[in-house]
Amino acid sequence: MFALYDGVLAVRPDAPDDPGRDRFILSKGHGCMALYAVLAHHGFFPRETLAAYCTAEACLGEHPMPGKIPGVELATGSLGHGLAYAAGQAAGLALRGAPARVFALLGDGECDEGSVWEAAAAATAQSLSNLTAVVDANGWQACGRCGCITPGFDLAAAFAGFGWETRELTDLSQPALIAAFGAAPAGDRPRAFVCRTVKGAGVPFMEDDLEWHYRPVRGRDRDRARACLGECPGDA
Repeated sequence: MFALYDGVLAVRPDAPDDPGRDRFILSKGHGCMALYAVLAHHGFFPRETLAAYCTAEACLGEHPMPGKIPGVELATGSLGHGLAYAAGQAAGLALRGAPARVFALLGDGECDEGSVWEAAAAATAQSLSNLTAVVDANGWQACGRCGCITPGFDLAAAFAGFGWETRELTDLSQPALIAAFGAAPAGDRPRAFVCRTVKGAGVPFMEDDLEWHYRPVRGRDRDRARACLGECPGDA
């Protein structure tokens, strides 16, 4: 998300609803804490607001909702819907001849949803070269490993099979991601980037551990995590 907002998306905090803006759809809405941090870091709302995350007085819920803070395009978290919405946005922009692009971030477990592949087929049929899907392929679903919950499959091959321009990314550094996401599409096809990630990367006691998907990071654990990561953009 920082790569997109730092060097790719044409969107401004002083005009978050500009009709000509690029769109970012966080289909895996349970990752909204990262989106909130990115938006605060880029000036969409005060950083101090982050401290009230998920409290009774907060406008920042466990899933993002438009209208609560600037920069949120869609209420997400019911998995499998984000890519279809992004494809619809991309189709509308294309019909108007607008140069804006649409990016959707999905989880790999979410890609078990049939609606993802209906959207993928429709995007190819409409030649939506202004649409990019980014898949956070960390190997986990809500209740276990991908491939244990449902039969596993090759995500990159699946998107390619639906006619998408597809790449797998293992270099997830900021410059590499900006270069990949910011490059122009090779033709008139939508693009998919399957990013091979590790849940909790950079914090050894959290890495590749599903427990931390549900467990709050507080007190000593929060201090330990900060010590591993150092000062992070958007930290509050």
